[in-house]
Amino acid sequence: MDLSNPTQANVEYMIEAIKTKLRMATGAAMQASSFSIGKYEDIKDIYDMIDSKDRFSISEVEAIVSELGKLRG
Repeated sequence: MDLSNPTQANVEYMIEAIKTKLRMATGAAMQASSFSIGKYEDIKDIYDMIDSKDRFSISEVEAIVSELGKLRG
């Protein structure tokens, strides 16, 4: 998938991929449509970081979820 263009579809793809990779129990509460294209670069940074790792500690997951929460809306 080409994520070089800031589109709403790319935002939604990245959020869904993040939720899947983190196996987020609260994933249902984090709707991809709640994220604005205006936060694209921040979301892409989180996506790239998550994509580069295989495992996450509980504190890392909590920090990522917290950051995503700040980017919502």
